Amino acid sequence: MKNLSRLFFVAVLIASFSTSNAQDKNNPWAITVGANAVDFYPVGEDAPQGDYFDEYFNVEDHWNVFPSLSTISVSRYLSDGFTFTATGSLNKIDRFGSNTDAFGVETTNKVDDYTYFGLDGRVSYSLMEVINSKVIDPYVGIGGGYTWLDDSGAGTLNGTLGFKFWISEQLGVDVNSTYKHAFENSTKKHFQHSVGLTFKFGGTDTDGDGVYDQNDACPEEAGLEIFNGCPDSDNDGIQDSKDDCPNTAGLAEFNGCPDSDGDGVVDKDDKCPTVAGLKTLAGCPDADGDGVADKDDNCANEAGPAANNGCPWPDTDGDGILDKDDKCPSEAGTAANNGCPEVKPTEEVMKTLNNYARTILFQSGKASFQKSTDQVLQAMTAILKEYPKADFSIEGHTDSQGSSSSNQALSERRANAVRDYLIANGIAADRLTAAGFGESTPIANNKTAAGRKENRRVEVKLKN
Repeated sequence: MKNLSRLFFVAVLIASFSTSNAQDKNNPWAITVGANAVDFYPVGEDAPQGDYFDEYFNVEDHWNVFPSLSTISVSRYLSDGFTFTATGSLNKIDRFGSNTDAFGVETTNKVDDYTYFGLDGRVSYSLMEVINSKVIDPYVGIGGGYTWLDDSGAGTLNGTLGFKFWISEQLGVDVNSTYKHAFENSTKKHFQHSVGLTFKFGGTDTDGDGVYDQNDACPEEAGLEIFNGCPDSDNDGIQDSKDDCPNTAGLAEFNGCPDSDGDGVVDKDDKCPTVAGLKTLAGCPDADGDGVADKDDNCANEAGPAANNGCPWPDTDGDGILDKDDKCPSEAGTAANNGCPEVKPTEEVMKTLNNYARTILFQSGKASFQKSTDQVLQAMTAILKEYPKADFSIEGHTDSQGSSSSNQALSERRANAVRDYLIANGIAADRLTAAGFGESTPIANNKTAAGRKENRRVEVKLKN
């Protein structure tokens, strides 16, 4: 009956402990229930006790193990990793160190079954953040308490080393070892080892959304954990406070607003919300690409300026200069000459023309073109068409390899091949002449490969 009274007293004291702050960010309180073992041996005393930490894990000979529920703790978080814990424990002591007989044989020192009660408090510091773990939670602690051994008792100064293994946010396993230094001989200093299950609890969640108030940016409005407790009414993955269209599911790139036709213009700003269009035209399409929205375009399938309601201005001579701006509307010309034809090309134009001509490539030893030369000849043709009043001479040249007569003939054939292409592509035959100069007028050293490459060329000359 006396022991039951002591146990009841311990339980009342444990239940009465209270501090401010939280167990962690979400759980102010924790309860641990488990079993404990008491060891009087490795405490630095003479026999029947032994040196500090001697045979520290000698469970069979020295540990007094109470196999059933024998330890209960209540904890509350203080701040910055510190926690206060109150613990009550019960045990039966039938081993107290060891004896050595005259033959040097060491045996366990058996004692009568003493009843052991402990009431302790400690402040511990978690090293969980130090080791950067979310599962293993090592800690150290210091505190004190009072321990009863049968009818006698003594105050103790305690030091604890332990760790918790968190199975979930609320449930973990707590393993620790505490050294208790007694201040009276009636209760010897000793180690107490404990293992138990820890349950964290106590967070406040006003809106019931599973996010505790201290972490809930919207504590009175049910929301989602990924948004710190704030709601997402349309379930589009964007919380309402950042959603420009909170009641209509939309896209993050548009701050939660929808774009039904997928044209990159949100529906609320789209003048054609059901038909994909262009951002520059407020979401409306432009089939002919003239910059006039189809709904405003009188020629929706034919490009034209907005000034003419999307219909094209006429260009009678096809020179790219509209008749309204063309001073020679019936005769193809150039923009630089206001739509009228240029009489003669400038030096700059002739330089450009010859830059093209020198890149004409022929099959080796032949007057037939390589495939890649077609684009070059097309560019030359376009330039000559800009000057319908001008006449040109096409001149062919070779390097010095081979006989002079064969080089002369090859240069003539190549010059005529270029002339024939230009005539076939719209240049009047009477505007063009062709001549070959063989190897007679080199522009580089024929003794090097690079020089010979430069000498194999076609040139275009403006005729007076």
